[in-house]
Amino acid sequence: MQVGFNMRKVTKGNVTIKLWDLGGQRRFRTMWERYCRGVSAIVYVVDAADRDSVPIARSELHDLLIKPSLTGIPLLMLGNKIDKSEALSKQALVDQLGLESIKDREVCCYMISCKDSVNIDAVIDWLIKHSKTAK
Repeated sequence: MQVGFNMRKVTKGNVTIKLWDLGGQRRFRTMWERYCRGVSAIVYVVDAADRDSVPIARSELHDLLIKPSLTGIPLLMLGNKIDKSEALSKQALVDQLGLESIKDREVCCYMISCKDSVNIDAVIDWLIKHSKTAK
């Protein structure tokens, strides 16, 4: 198994979502575009408690979204680790990532805690709503 590249299927009702976890380390970033082509949504996860990493996350996100092959694909931004006291607020994360400036696609942001399963159901529901098979 290659660290940073995990595929997982999540099924809810009659919809199965295939999720690729591509890892955020620098060595994986050049491969992001290839995995994002033709998807129903791009899910971008940021550690909301690691304030020093947010500027890098912003720059990498905007570099990814300007790729012509990814035009119009909805973006689901997830601020993870809200269980930590130092986590940014949703508005602070939206501001620092420059999400308001993204005009060529739908953008949604949820604050989550994978550890405590906060907002995970809402995320799955959003993904189902945006799946290509949704009517």
